[in-house]
Parts: sequence; structure tokens; C-alpha cells
Amino acid sequence: MSTALKQVIENIESLSSGEKALVAHCLISSLEVKHDDSVDHAWGELAQQRFAELESGAVQGVS
Repeated sequence: MSTALKQVIENIESLSSGEKALVAHCLISSLEVKHDDSVDHAWGELAQQRFAELESGAVQGVS
């Protein structure tokens, strides 16, 4: 366990509710994963495929 983490854990009770919320926000924000362009590309290809199936009549849309 890092020294920084030990300090946070040891001092967590002395923080105000707002400070605890800020620490939580910072921790959660740091976990966010960068945007993956390959996922967008895959969804785009799937959408084009589904549209082509609708246009050709291979599948029927549902309202």
C-alpha cells in the first residue's frame, strides 16, 4: 500500500462530507477508460448491415 493511500485512509474521518465527496469523485473519474474508436467502428458496421437487411427486405422492421 502506498504512503499516499495510507494517509488518505488514516485521515478520512477528519474530512468533511464535501471533501469526502470530492475524493470519491476524483477516484471514480480516474477510473474512466479512454474512448475506444474500434467500438464505434464496429457499431457503425453493424448499423450499416442492419440497414441493408431492412432495405433488401431480408428482415422486417417492428414498430
